[in-house]
Amino acid sequence: MNWNELLACSMSYEEYLSTYGTPIDREKWQRSLDATELSASQSEVLGTFRRRMTLLCMAGAWCGDCVEHVPILRLFEQRCSQIQLRLIDRDQHDGLKEYLTICGSPRVPQTVVLSEDGLFVDRWGDRPLAKYRDLAARLSGAACSSGLIIPGDPLRMAIIANWFEELERCQYILRTSPSLRKRHND
Repeated sequence: MNWNELLACSMSYEEYLSTYGTPIDREKWQRSLDATELSASQSEVLGTFRRRMTLLCMAGAWCGDCVEHVPILRLFEQRCSQIQLRLIDRDQHDGLKEYLTICGSPRVPQTVVLSEDGLFVDRWGDRPLAKYRDLAARLSGAACSSGLIIPGDPLRMAIIANWFEELERCQYILRTSPSLRKRHND
């Protein structure tokens, strides 16, 4: 996969929503972003990030899981200058859609973490562990999130923590990379 080619046709959070989101979609994403809070320790850790990373997210503006999860990534970007979030619409890039499948389906959101050179670092699936634990405990009902966000919800806080841990893990991968340590003389 040529990640730099995909980055070239990706969009910022705002560009993506204005291109693919309906007014109702944009309102849902904004409510989700407004309900997203980081703990003091998460904010402190973000302040220690030294390596640039790009989060390339395949999403769907209509998708309830995207409404729930992508605004979390946006808040990480807003709070840390080392993070850049870029979005690609699932239905506009067949090659990526075929490459990023989970159990044979192009589920969204899916995020690829790239180094400052556009090299693959990690890939995050559609939902973090806290969300899957919750869904497994309630195996009846809808399989797709409604996109409704409740501020301060313990599940929401656990989801933010899961995504944050993945982000922090990727930063440590970049921070300890021999080639990047040599380049940055640290």
